[in-house]
Amino acid sequence: MSVAKEQKAVDFEQQLASLEALVESLESGELSLEESLKSFESGIKVARDCQQALKAAEQKVELLMRQGDELVSQPFEPEDQ
Repeated sequence: MSVAKEQKAVDFEQQLASLEALVESLESGELSLEESLKSFESGIKVARDCQQALKAAEQKVELLMRQGDELVSQPFEPEDQ
């Protein structure tokens, strides 16, 4: 793996916390229109990065669940249910 790819990897929890902070600042109503637009734009980028990280994790799980040439698919059930 190249250094550029390693640096580009998304720390999902950190990005999610960043997104939550952006939402809180937008909901506060204390930002100017320009600041709100910049925060919204940043939020969209962070959300897309998180979505890509989740998709990559899903693909890794799918590969790990392959048995031979067959994919064993099971629904995910959280432990707390």
